[in-house]
Amino acid sequence: MLAAQFMALLDVFIVNVAAPTIGSDLNASGADLQLVVAGYAVTYSVLLITGARLGDRFGHGRVHLAGLALFTAASLACGLAPGSTELIVFRLAQGAGSAVMIPQVLSLIQRTFVGEARMRALGAYSAVLAVGAAAGQVVGGLLVGADLLGTGWRPVFLVNVPVGLFLLVVGRRVLPLGAGARQAPARGLDVSGLVLLGAAVFLVTVPLVLGQEEHWPLWSWLSPAVGTLLFALFCGYESRLARRGGAPLIAPRVLRHPGMGLAVLRIGSVMAVNGGFLFVLTLHVQAGLGYSALRAGLTFVPTAVVFGVVGLTWRRWPAAWQRALAPAGFTLTALSVAAVGLALRGGDQEGVWVYPAYAGVGVGLALAFSPTLTRALAAVRPEDAADASGLLATVTQLGQLIGVAAFGALFLNRLESLGALEAYTSSEALLTCMFALAATAALGAVSGLVLRRR
Repeated sequence: MLAAQFMALLDVFIVNVAAPTIGSDLNASGADLQLVVAGYAVTYSVLLITGARLGDRFGHGRVHLAGLALFTAASLACGLAPGSTELIVFRLAQGAGSAVMIPQVLSLIQRTFVGEARMRALGAYSAVLAVGAAAGQVVGGLLVGADLLGTGWRPVFLVNVPVGLFLLVVGRRVLPLGAGARQAPARGLDVSGLVLLGAAVFLVTVPLVLGQEEHWPLWSWLSPAVGTLLFALFCGYESRLARRGGAPLIAPRVLRHPGMGLAVLRIGSVMAVNGGFLFVLTLHVQAGLGYSALRAGLTFVPTAVVFGVVGLTWRRWPAAWQRALAPAGFTLTALSVAAVGLALRGGDQEGVWVYPAYAGVGVGLALAFSPTLTRALAAVRPEDAADASGLLATVTQLGQLIGVAAFGALFLNRLESLGALEAYTSSEALLTCMFALAATAALGAVSGLVLRRR
């Protein structure tokens, strides 16, 4: 289960490093690259809660293997894609496979292990989350840099195929494949809510990706307005469904838990910063500074490793610090991303402060994310824990998606306005994005202070 979790997590980050190579090989535009990176998050975020409910209905082991099979097949299709359009479509399918596969991991851990064994399993689960980001950047750089048999970026996806096939064979032998005992009747899938939410997400994010390339036509302004309207309809439909005793995709009562609204804002903000930071910095160091894929991957190791270490240890810090961790994390993130932009300004490849700034981003993001997530889940009633987990996991993915789309569009638009792509113009576009990322992190810091006063 954790091997499958690791593979899916790897695929979120491994593509960041491969994106410039994909662009040159497939003659893909900047918008195409954004869709390659963000397309995975679109289907993953929208289908995540539905994937969890499929596990409740048909059995977590069986649904996990079904998602793994879809993910593996989509990875093969991505690796063989002849053009950027096909690659985007297959990335959407890959995200759908993850949305079906990944929610079953925690459910299977909870139902399979007890006592100390469960604590060890959850510790291993956290360790996989901690190292996945760093491993994705490095493995992506190694695979692209190796250029195996002249295949360039394609092994980034094809590496999943033998691993996925092996896990499918082993999984059929070791995972429980029946529906099993349920603690409560399986809930409905809320197809109408799923369609409304998916359409709203699509209409809001796609104009952010394509608008700059199309010179911001009228439809790129109307589409987000329609998407916002659909999201309002989604909220109203979910409330009416809950009052009728149905099973809404997002239970309104979960949002009414104390602090949950602010937790949604803060988690969405921190993941938008994370997604935008990784994407635009990758474009800068590879396209602007001419880094190899491996060197670009190693650039992110300080951020990812520190994020993992802090995420695993913050609970052991003094109790008097705990309530201030999230606001401090957002503040440190704002200062650190701004420092990265300033350290690389003027086309410099390695400013003296850039590596401490990278580490500061990792510390700040971890402190902003982990305590917020933990406190939000601890505050909900046991019967609402599954819905709250699904809601925050969905917000996590949507935040990443919006970060890639919005800050990627800002970077590309600023770069176009500055003229030819070179180290100096790329660094100026990066600086603009880093200041925008700092402002987003500052919003999270203010939200944290409001929560603390309550």
